Amino acid sequence: MQLIYLVISLLVIGADQALKFYIVNQYQLGEVHQAVPGIFSFTYVQNDGAAWNILPGQMWLFYLISLIAIIVCLYYLFKFKSHPVLFDIGIALVLGGIVGNLIDRIHLKYVVDMIQVDFIHFNIFNLADSAITVGIVLVFIYLMFFDESSKNDQKI
Repeated sequence: MQLIYLVISLLVIGADQALKFYIVNQYQLGEVHQAVPGIFSFTYVQNDGAAWNILPGQMWLFYLISLIAIIVCLYYLFKFKSHPVLFDIGIALVLGGIVGNLIDRIHLKYVVDMIQVDFIHFNIFNLADSAITVGIVLVFIYLMFFDESSKNDQKI
């Protein structure tokens, strides 16, 4: 059953890398194209930091954090076989997103970002970032609302 979650991770990695490849080969750095006017656009930027471009140029730190996060994700996917689907899909999305960005960091020494939300001021991000965010939200929802062990701990 865990194989399906690795397939989900691979799909995230593939979609992320395909969009990044398209953007890098079709856009000039800084070029903007509206996808849905007033909603979002594609803007090609290079981010050598973390989220919100914090810690720019600290690749060794991002390699280390990525490696630890990948190990933790794989541990949870394979060590505990009784997690509900919601939890495992969340972990699979996080794993795919981490690997997608790590590929950029290793290959390019920066991460390709391209999705810009136009109706609010928010940083430009990519599909890997989105997968990580959605995955964390799914894990959080599971832990808050569906995890029986945490409900039992609260009753004690």
